[in-house]
Amino acid sequence: MSRIAFDSPYTIKNVWFKNRILRSSVGGRASNYVGTVTDVWKNFEKRFADGNVGGIISTTFHVNKDRVSPLQYPSIAEDKYVPYLRKYIAGIKRDRPDCRYLIQIGDPGYSTYTSLFAEHQDAKSSAAGFDLAFGYSNRRVHMSVADIEHAIADYADAGERVRASGADGLEITATKGYLIHQFLNPAINRRTDEWGGDPDRRFLFLKKTVDAVRARVGADYLVGIRLSAADFNYSPLQLSLFRFPWAARWREQWFGNNEAQMLEYAHRLREKIDYLHVVSGYGFPNPRDTPGAFPTNEIKIFFNSTRHLSRKAAARATLLNTLPNGFTHWLMNRGWKYRPGINVEFSRRFKKDVGLPVIVNGGFQEKTLIEEALNSDSCDMVSMARALIANPNLIEQFSQGKGAPDRPCTYCNKCVGRTPTSPLGCYDLSRFPSQRAMLDQIMEWNRPDPA
Repeated sequence: MSRIAFDSPYTIKNVWFKNRILRSSVGGRASNYVGTVTDVWKNFEKRFADGNVGGIISTTFHVNKDRVSPLQYPSIAEDKYVPYLRKYIAGIKRDRPDCRYLIQIGDPGYSTYTSLFAEHQDAKSSAAGFDLAFGYSNRRVHMSVADIEHAIADYADAGERVRASGADGLEITATKGYLIHQFLNPAINRRTDEWGGDPDRRFLFLKKTVDAVRARVGADYLVGIRLSAADFNYSPLQLSLFRFPWAARWREQWFGNNEAQMLEYAHRLREKIDYLHVVSGYGFPNPRDTPGAFPTNEIKIFFNSTRHLSRKAAARATLLNTLPNGFTHWLMNRGWKYRPGINVEFSRRFKKDVGLPVIVNGGFQEKTLIEEALNSDSCDMVSMARALIANPNLIEQFSQGKGAPDRPCTYCNKCVGRTPTSPLGCYDLSRFPSQRAMLDQIMEWNRPDPA
């Protein structure tokens, strides 16, 4: 069997990729406040296409018109968004028509980060409860059955719009602590009706969503799922662990879904989808999805920007601003560290057991590590975002024979912490000769078309 190189082509369903490296989903404030994409958004994405990645997976386009968060993130919740997408996806591919573009769709549910004003719908989730870290609402709000059915219809409508936009495929996010993940996670979903109470019923929302999307986009269209291989609820410690009895519910409250449960869910999806995008962890950011440092100062900026929205948000911001900076950074970094290829072991088992094409994400930027994952039957493709933000010409450097970029990403996660509040770019001053040079690059990432 011939060795698979990073630049070996690969086909999933009927979509051909020129190499095995994808730019993974990464957010940024590059759209209008109403959620339409712009030339700034197009030019940000075009940098990766011009850098010769095999494909791009978009930031999460929100499917619910009332939950577009953070502000200036794109939406696909109404037909009015499609013409802008069609125009600018063509612009992304103008000079690299062989770069595939996939749109990721999702609904943040109670994980809604920001809003102009506090809104009741921003607290909706699989079940009522409390979560200090994610979302701004004081408490999660139990969704009615009508709410659930409406949410599934939102995904189906969005899927049809994705296909109409000219994208090469779509990806449904069942991770990041978004609404689907809130139904899957046993610590969040405490329902006792047909939508929760045991693993089969917790899976129902994802199953019906995938079925609805597939029915609208057709059997021939590329559909994938970004799936968390295990929840690791305790890392970071974001859940209210005192709400339920310590004995019977302790394990699933503390750990969430384990790998065995998620493998079972993946088997149930096998005939419905075309690939799995494997990550791990619950919520965003978390140490498994974005391995590296916890961006304490950047998260403080974000918490301060939302403190007006609720008592919880105000208390959270006050706590971070009151504690000494050194202690806060030490405390918030418990459990956070960089581990290269952190999800490879999971992706290997999912690929072997489920049999679908597998994309893996988490801590990649060295050519050797990428090709080891490809050749150990751990995955079919590798996705990354932070490493490509740091080095948009990473593919070119690999093609020149380099095993790693000249100025590698440090995985400081400052770009991750800045996404809800700032232009997207690299905020690690150690990678630049001056702050001015860093600012110039950030602005170059976020430039509009010439007048």
